[in-house]
Amino acid sequence: MDAPLPNADGPLTALECAYLRFRDPRHIVRHGGRICEITPVHYRVRGLSRAARLGDIVSYRAQGVECRGEIVRISAEDVLVAPYEADAEAALGQPVFTAGPFDVVPHESWRGRVIDALGRAIDSGPPLIRPPGGTRHEQPRTPAALRRQRVTQPFMTGVRAIDLFTPLCHGQRMGVFAGSGVGKSTLLAMLAKAEAFDTVVVAMVGERGREVREFLEDTIGEKSMAKTVAVIATSDETAMMRRRAADTAMRVAECFRDRGERVLLILDSVTRYAHAARQVTIGAGEPPVARGYPASVFTDLPKLLERAGPGENGQGSITAILSVLVDGDDHNDPVADCVRGILDGHVVLDRAIAEQGRYPPVDPLASISRLADRAWTPDKRLLIQRLKAMIARFEETRDIRLLGGFQAGLDPELDQAVRQVPVIYEALRQSPGDPPAADPFAELAARLKTKETSRDG
Repeated sequence: MDAPLPNADGPLTALECAYLRFRDPRHIVRHGGRICEITPVHYRVRGLSRAARLGDIVSYRAQGVECRGEIVRISAEDVLVAPYEADAEAALGQPVFTAGPFDVVPHESWRGRVIDALGRAIDSGPPLIRPPGGTRHEQPRTPAALRRQRVTQPFMTGVRAIDLFTPLCHGQRMGVFAGSGVGKSTLLAMLAKAEAFDTVVVAMVGERGREVREFLEDTIGEKSMAKTVAVIATSDETAMMRRRAADTAMRVAECFRDRGERVLLILDSVTRYAHAARQVTIGAGEPPVARGYPASVFTDLPKLLERAGPGENGQGSITAILSVLVDGDDHNDPVADCVRGILDGHVVLDRAIAEQGRYPPVDPLASISRLADRAWTPDKRLLIQRLKAMIARFEETRDIRLLGGFQAGLDPELDQAVRQVPVIYEALRQSPGDPPAADPFAELAARLKTKETSRDG
């Protein structure tokens, strides 16, 4: 819960905090109702319809513990509440009170901490500090399109496959598309180590609980974790917690962006967020329209993702890297198709490349960055075009070469591809333990030059 400010701040600060808390009438007079129906995933409350708004938080006490839920449907007689706690033991006739809209405002000391979807600390650290006067109570607002800064400044991620073929800029939104078990989380952790950001916000939505500590302690590492705020909602938590986790991570990133910082937001994964939203909305009575997804899911996705990106003049930026789990390796899945149209590019991880032992398994031909021209010089752009053409020629003739139909000397371009593409593939290999690449173009040029020199010799 909220931690008091340090005593060193004096009684005036304590008085200010008390004033800021109780000047809101909701802290003095609270609207309430009583539970009239209970199901495994929802409960109904009578008496709140006139005072409630969609998305408001409600609370009640069960066995001496405060439990929370969110209003997901309102009718003239009652409201439908989806609980956040999986083991919330609600009872008929139990009083339920509104707590207003959800809000979370991070303090600078939150870096290095792990919180849940409701902004509560779940690590072994001290209580979280809440900044005085930090309660906003308004819905997140996407920066106005004409007041947003333009995306112009590239940065280096240290991952050679990304910096060469799909370079990124501050304020860009990039998706990592892959099936399960291909290496999305590992690639995201490598990108989290980029030195170009003041703050990193990591949201793990629907992940296996066993992997959380390994991901934070081993993959991200202590150095990167020092500037990271991690928001965790594991797969065993309720759909409301998994749905809320993505919004909480975005709110934390927005607060740091509004302070003028460059923020990296890593969301793993958007698909599990969509699954949680589907479960909540179908439970609230909305019919599915596309492969089991209700229409509101495809409304919520752009609302969430458009909040990332460059801020208004004088603010910082949120660079969002989002993993998209393509069900059954189908890249035309409704969620993948919807998200692809919102993002500023996509990186495709290929299972066939992973099975060959090449990590990260980035497919350079299927991946694209819509802002690459702002990161490449004209010479780099020309080089990448030639490399992609060479890789495409190499891959489209793979079957013919395996059958023995290739004869050196008949096609100089194919001869060059056969010599150099394996060198390119080897140069793109990179594990999380390898040092970040400082100049991937120079490193690739040196490898290709060494190969040609050894051939001529």
